[in-house]
This record gives sequence, C-alpha cells and structure tokens, in this order.
Amino acid sequence: MKLSLCAIVKNEEKNLPKCLLSVKELIDEIVILDTGSSDRTVEVAKSFGAKLSHFQWCNDFAVARNEALNYVETEWVLVLDADEVLEPKIIPQIKQAIKNPDYLVINLLRQEIGARQSPYSLISRLFRRHPAVRFSRPYHAIIDDSVNQLLQQENHWQIVSLPEVAILHYGYQQTAIASQDKYNRAQKIMEGYLANNPDDAYICNKLGALYLQINRLASGIELLQRGLKSPEIEPAVTYELHYHLGNAWIEQQDFNQAALHYQNAIAQPILPQLKLGAYNNLGSLLKTAGQLEMAKKAYQTALKIDPNFALGYYNLGITLKTRGQMDEAIACYQKAIQLEPNYAQAYQNLGVALLKIGQVAASLKAFEKAIALFSSQNPPEAERLQNSLEKMGLFSPKSSRLRQELFD
Repeated sequence: MKLSLCAIVKNEEKNLPKCLLSVKELIDEIVILDTGSSDRTVEVAKSFGAKLSHFQWCNDFAVARNEALNYVETEWVLVLDADEVLEPKIIPQIKQAIKNPDYLVINLLRQEIGARQSPYSLISRLFRRHPAVRFSRPYHAIIDDSVNQLLQQENHWQIVSLPEVAILHYGYQQTAIASQDKYNRAQKIMEGYLANNPDDAYICNKLGALYLQINRLASGIELLQRGLKSPEIEPAVTYELHYHLGNAWIEQQDFNQAALHYQNAIAQPILPQLKLGAYNNLGSLLKTAGQLEMAKKAYQTALKIDPNFALGYYNLGITLKTRGQMDEAIACYQKAIQLEPNYAQAYQNLGVALLKIGQVAASLKAFEKAIALFSSQNPPEAERLQNSLEKMGLFSPKSSRLRQELFD
C-alpha cells in the first residue's frame, strides 16, 4: 500500500523541513498546498520533491484540506501540519496497519508539546483515500462527519486507533500561539460556523473552550452546556465538554460542579492518555478539600497512565509534602524536574521540602535555580521568591545571590 503526506502550509520555512524529514521512511508521495507563503516555504517543499500546488486562502481550513486531497494519488493519506512531526517508533505500526483491507481510518495519538495540562489528543489524520471521505468544519477541520455518513452506506469499514504516540505537535507552545495570533483567528472562523450550526456539539466544545481561555466565562459555559444537550456526541467530544466545564466551574468557585464534570469526563470510553487533564484537576480539587488520600490516588492513576507526566509528579509531590512525607515528595519533585528541566515551580517546592528536612545547602541551590528560571518565565514571581528568602535571611540582597557561606 502506498501512502502520501498531505499538508497545507503558509510561511513555514522553519518548521517544514522537520515535518518532511520525519516521514521520509514512510511516505511515497508528498503533496503540499501553499496558501500564500512569502518566505522560502515553496523552495523548501520543492527541495523535498513535493508535488506543489497553490491555493488562495478563503478562511476555511476544510476547503483547503479538501483541495489538497484532490492532488493525492496513493491509496492512503497522512495529513500533517508543518508544526507536527511523525514519531519514528510509530512507522512500523503504520506500515502494518495500512495493509488491512478493512481499515478506513486509523486514529493517531498526538502529543501536544508545551501543553502541560492535557498533553495528548486523538486525531483522525491517517485514512484511506475514498471519494466520500472529506474534511468539514472551517476550523479544527475533521473527516469524522463524512466518515460517519459513509459508514451508514458501507458498514464493512473499520475505524481503529494506535495507542502509542504517533505525532508530536509544537503548535500549542505559548510562543507559537502568540506569534500566529491563533486565538483571534480561531474565534472569528468558529463564530461564523456557529451562526449556521448553533447546536453542533463539536463547535460548541471548541469555541466554548476558547471562550474560557480569553476569560469569557459565561459565554463559554453556555456553549459547553449546549453541546452536552446535542442528541449524538462522540465520546471524545463528550469528554472535552465535561473537562472544559470542570475548568469553568473552578473559575466560578463551584468545586462540587467541577468535580462532577471531571468524574463524568473520566467515565468516557476513550484512550486513557486523553484523560490525564481530568485526573489531574480532580486530584487538585480533592487536595484542596483536604481529601489527600483520594488526591494521591488520582495523581497516581494519571502517572500509571503516563509515567512521563511531569505535572502529575509535581502535584503528587505537593500532596505528599502536605501529608508530611518529605522524602517521597522530594523524589516526585526531582522526577518532575528530570522530565521538565525548566520547571521553576518544581524547583521552588523542592527547595521548600529540602529546607524542612534540614538540607539547607541543597535547598538553597534549588531556590537559586527557581529564581533564575522565574526571572525569564515570570519576573514578578522571581522577585516575590527572592524577597521571601531575604526576609528569612537566606538570600543576600547586596550580592543578589545566595549566601555562599550557607553552602559550606
């Protein structure tokens, strides 16, 4: 079976080479649709032997993706964005899966690099080239609508999911979001679609979540609740609706409602990796309520699902510290730092825990690292921590560094 990479791009000269290099051992054809690049994107695509076409952007991702599909000639299609790369370990599994004559769609697990809270998503980006399989929705374009319609007519097809991480996505890093003004663009496109599809659960979920991010809480809650009333909702969408409502009710200080929504999210029949955010936030609610044993179990469940979940180790460390289990807490903070070396909060809490057991020199080194990281990530927090240490007599304001004699 032959497979094409299919991508729409604009001004992606920096990201595109990594994307294309990541699939070179898998794909037989590269199809690139450029939507108006003014940098070297076109030259980069040509250097990889891509079949290149041009398209005038119309503010609709589905239309652009479908245009790109028109140029594909292979049996299978892998759709990636320029800020995504394929995980090499997944290539043998993909090669084996596309040999199955009954598979129509192979869902892929994507890791959201820089998304500390919910680091995974499941996306339908690997599928058989079929005239009925097309993208819909102008933003967060998906093939799911057309696939569901096709299955009603040709019910022999199967949809499967690969449980291992297949795609690394760098587009949710804060610098990328800020530079591309993604929030404003997404809001405009999705609001236009919502006007004609007011009860669509998928768009209610995506736009409702965006409203929460830009502090339009009332509008976000209304949309998310509306989405849950839709008659037919995919479990993954149901999970996200409950998860985002849990976040919204935390902002509204209604912790009981938040906990109920996180529990409903966890109950959905989806891949465990997708539930990390709900387990983590439920654990935080339980910790705040003083139910430390239950909070501990929630975090441990998240870490059993994903042993590389740095935020889970950090929060478990806080829970253990509150329970007085300092050695265990220190081990959790150290594991979080090992997984995420620039984790300023983990260094700060590690410093607190070490100080409590009398390891002053090690504690101050952790605090010094936390201040250095906060200085670039969150300067007010760096100043607050430094002032607190000065008041405790642990920091030298004249030298702006920890007192060397405390390390002797």
